[in-house]
Amino acid sequence: MSGEPAREIAHPRDLLLGHLEGCRTALWDKLAGLSEAEFHTSRVPSAWTPAQLVFHLAMMERRWLVWGFRAEQVAEPWADRAPAGGWRVPDGITVAELRRRFWEQAERSRVAIGDAGLTERSAVGGRFDGVTEAAPTLGWVLCHVVQEYARHLGHLDIARELADGSVGK
Repeated sequence: MSGEPAREIAHPRDLLLGHLEGCRTALWDKLAGLSEAEFHTSRVPSAWTPAQLVFHLAMMERRWLVWGFRAEQVAEPWADRAPAGGWRVPDGITVAELRRRFWEQAERSRVAIGDAGLTERSAVGGRFDGVTEAAPTLGWVLCHVVQEYARHLGHLDIARELADGSVGK
């Protein structure tokens, strides 16, 4: 994966954050060269598009790191969910606008994480309002976010190969 953290990094927090940054970079590397039309075209039976996947990943980060870990109130935390199931994107969104929103969310996530340690528990009041068990730690949340990216980057490899024959790394 492009942008992986250096092999010399030993601290688990730095490794997780490095892998998260690597996933974000890999996403846009895999999308490089797609036309606006291809970005909004599905190649799979479940009908998701690369644009929908990008919006989903931005919203996923928002749910887990801003609304979840920091318990900040956010408008429409599930805005990526289509009414009939699956994913959606805002009407008429362009690749450039989606890229801007994605990287703005990445920055919001970085701020939400701040200098918190991996054992710090998520705040209660946002996503975890009313939980009866312990809210997840930052380490748990980061592992979940990275595995979500990894899964969807694999999906994107398949969609891209179907679109133009490009094979992922």
